[in-house]
Amino acid sequence: MYEAVHAHPDGDATVARHAATAARYGYEGVVVRTRDALDPAGEDGEPSSEAAALRDEYGVDVVDAVEIDADDATSASGAVGNYRSERTVVCLVGGGDGLNRFAVEEPRVDVLARPMDGRGDFNHVLAKAARDNGVHVEFDLGPLLRASGGGRVRALSDLRKLREIVAYYDAPHVVSANPRSHLELRAPRELVAAAEAVGFDPEWVGAGLRAWGEIAARNRERRSEAFIEPGVRRGRYEEDG
Repeated sequence: MYEAVHAHPDGDATVARHAATAARYGYEGVVVRTRDALDPAGEDGEPSSEAAALRDEYGVDVVDAVEIDADDATSASGAVGNYRSERTVVCLVGGGDGLNRFAVEEPRVDVLARPMDGRGDFNHVLAKAARDNGVHVEFDLGPLLRASGGGRVRALSDLRKLREIVAYYDAPHVVSANPRSHLELRAPRELVAAAEAVGFDPEWVGAGLRAWGEIAARNRERRSEAFIEPGVRRGRYEEDG
């Protein structure tokens, strides 16, 4: 299972601290949402020397990513175009109807992050678009773990509504506690237990934690020299040109 983290300077802990804590908690990898925190992978999809060194030291996969936080769909489109060829995982923060719609209709986006933030909403049209375009919808369990009072109640209501729609239309999803510090990281079993306590299926939550790693593996393969298209790889009889 993987967790997607915010690292310094966007978060309060370094990538190394996140990696060390994730390893201790039993994660297979961490996806680093902060663009400036980790060198990008090479053009062949192989992790950078920085990420490889962290993997060797802590025993967890360290994935370069970017989380785009744009004002509108036009700005988001430009940012996605800029970062798609540079980063292994591309996330786009939603929350507004225009951004949510743009994200699920854009196959270059891997993850629609926090679609219910602010006044955000998510409906069956968006769920079907996410399914058709392979865009994973994020379930942010952070408020469930760290909020209190009315904020926690609203967040839980939003999560349940989102789950009902996403599950009904079989749209892909990811799960995260959205940690900005290694102190906010929780072991996979803790996240599963917390979600189960408020009515989420543990297998479904586990699948959402594994999905981060599956996205990274898919995108690395697509960037490798051997990849031609899904199901077709360059072999020894394939010639360029």
